[in-house]
Amino acid sequence: MKFKIVFPFAVLALLGLSACEQASTEITHTEVANTEAASSVEVNLKNLHQDIKMLASDEFEGRGPLTAGEKLTIEYLAKQYQSIGLAPGNKNSFYQAVPMAKVTPDQNMQLVIGEHSFVAGRDFTARTKQVNGDIVLANSDVVFVGYGINAPEYQWNDYENVDVKGKTVVVLVNDPGFATQDNALFTGNAMTYYGRWTYKYEEAARQGAKAVFIIHETAPAAYPWSVVESSNTGSKYSLVDNENNVSKLPVMGWIQHAVADKIFTSAGLSLEDMQLFALNKNFKAVNLQQTANLTLKSAIENAESNNVVAMIKGESRADEYIVISAHWDHFGTKQTAEGLKIYNGAIDNATGSAATVELARILMKQHQIKPFQRSILFVNFTAEETGMIGSELFALGTIVPTKNMVAMLNIDGMNALDAVDYILQYGKGMSEMEGYLADAAAKQQREVKMDPRPQNGLFFRSDHFSLAKQGVPSLLFMSLGDTDPDYIAHRYHKEEDDYSASWSLGGMEQDIKLIADIASTLANSNDWPKWQADSDFKKRRMQDQK
Repeated sequence: MKFKIVFPFAVLALLGLSACEQASTEITHTEVANTEAASSVEVNLKNLHQDIKMLASDEFEGRGPLTAGEKLTIEYLAKQYQSIGLAPGNKNSFYQAVPMAKVTPDQNMQLVIGEHSFVAGRDFTARTKQVNGDIVLANSDVVFVGYGINAPEYQWNDYENVDVKGKTVVVLVNDPGFATQDNALFTGNAMTYYGRWTYKYEEAARQGAKAVFIIHETAPAAYPWSVVESSNTGSKYSLVDNENNVSKLPVMGWIQHAVADKIFTSAGLSLEDMQLFALNKNFKAVNLQQTANLTLKSAIENAESNNVVAMIKGESRADEYIVISAHWDHFGTKQTAEGLKIYNGAIDNATGSAATVELARILMKQHQIKPFQRSILFVNFTAEETGMIGSELFALGTIVPTKNMVAMLNIDGMNALDAVDYILQYGKGMSEMEGYLADAAAKQQREVKMDPRPQNGLFFRSDHFSLAKQGVPSLLFMSLGDTDPDYIAHRYHKEEDDYSASWSLGGMEQDIKLIADIASTLANSNDWPKWQADSDFKKRRMQDQK
């Protein structure tokens, strides 16, 4: 089934610190931008249609990592870059090997809490990153720890005075700011990293918990249960350390809100009352007086996936890099009672991968006329959909040290229909990267609008975040249905995300031109975008300058 989809263009500005003490303290975009070159950029819509159609075809089997679809995908992208004239980005190779484990949880498991038994997929999900055998919860005490947050800067610690070692923890999704809409509490409606599910698991692991189950609600999670189910019941991927990831949380789970209600009722408590209690800084963890039992069996396959890496080498400062990226993967296939489902991921993220190829064509032509001073690195990441695995490895800096990366322009879904007269910006007054966005948008006579859904936490949900944690300033270009709210509910991460020949690609055309403008400006500039607000990213960047 095909759908017409209208996508806006969203941009998330991460932020940067100067990596060069010689850099000017003022942004001089107008001095370095080549306005004529930007306005003369031509986007080949025929090529874009062909690339999206191919990458999102059933032949590519949903572009699942470690499948035949991966081989077709990475070879297709590498061939395109090579035909354009780009150099291999990893010494003599267009590939960066990403050793990882493919972990597929057995969906015949049952979760038993107290007197209730719950069905996998319908009622709960459970998975693990550990790769050393079955995980067993045996009469594990169940404890409610509110939002599961330990944030000293907000004077907030849900784990204070409670020992959860070896126990099963139940937590609420998002953070207290969203629930109260109080700007004085965390950051109000805008999600912090403390509200992200990845943080919940990370903190619980630090506290020694054996299992975490996040209570799902559509509004604070920013997606329905169907997305949780499709994203967590199939194969997931993980980098593997020398100890088989034994330091990772053993059981990473979600439960339906109705399931949580049953558990709290059995404990003689009201879930609604406990949610209100969790909004109080004086919240104390509550033992639910029940135990959890679960046997989590997983099929483990150690294998090697690949990022695709290509480069335009700069002339005078080749060791300074502008990174243009998009993840190539999607969810592959899934065998169901109705038959084989193929998750083609046309918007997410065949459009982004096609855009990196088109940007390579455009920027290579500019480079041949007048060489860029800095290098431009094109990277298509693997396993973004299952935890940003490819970008996590890339962020270790084995190909290019992160201190040499001037900025990153990351694409995760594009507007495949008509052009729009605005562009979304995520974050305000935080970084000079906002100036680059504003300048490029002004040339297109587009208005810069702020994120209309800060509660969704897009900042933490794509590959740029792996680089941000290493201090690299970035912009994220993402379309998540701003003009088509139906997309998240009915197409996002579902088999209906298919290619349509009827797409005008007008939105992609304008956005590709904008990205090319920013990339070429930075590639010919001496500027290293600077932080305007304190953050962990700023601290990380400062470490590189010592």
